Amino acid sequence: MLSSRPYLARALYEWLLDNDQTPYIVVDAERPGVVVPTQFVQNGQIVLNIAPTAVRDLSMDNEAITFGARFGGQPMQVVVPSEALVALYARENGVGMVFGHEPVMPGYDDAMEAEEPEAIDEGPGLSGVDADTEAPGGADEDAGERPVPRKGRPSLRVVK
Repeated sequence: MLSSRPYLARALYEWLLDNDQTPYIVVDAERPGVVVPTQFVQNGQIVLNIAPTAVRDLSMDNEAITFGARFGGQPMQVVVPSEALVALYARENGVGMVFGHEPVMPGYDDAMEAEEPEAIDEGPGLSGVDADTEAPGGADEDAGERPVPRKGRPSLRVVK
């Protein structure tokens, strides 16, 4: 599957603008393909204002975020590959999202370039499971070892 990061970043960006917030991004400046002003990089990261008033020609596509900006009066074209985007948040209140590490499916890119779609081995699908076959942990297993599902309304618990 494609990375969800650029889709979420575009949605968050629009949402922040719709709520009159100033979108900032945190970038891992040490990732390959990142083009940012190195004099402002701290601890391998840089924070950039990507509000429409701060940048020119902003493009947020699936591969990268690109825009023109001025740093210390000098114009620069900034390139932030999607995998280098660490967070997108509002300057005013910090609301936004930190993007975690996305697992990479081994051989995904190679398989996508292959002519035959069967190149990706995803294991057995639903058609590979016999409807009459009992799943592991069935009635023969000790019922005390399995968690008992709670009944009632689902809820979230905040753990600090």
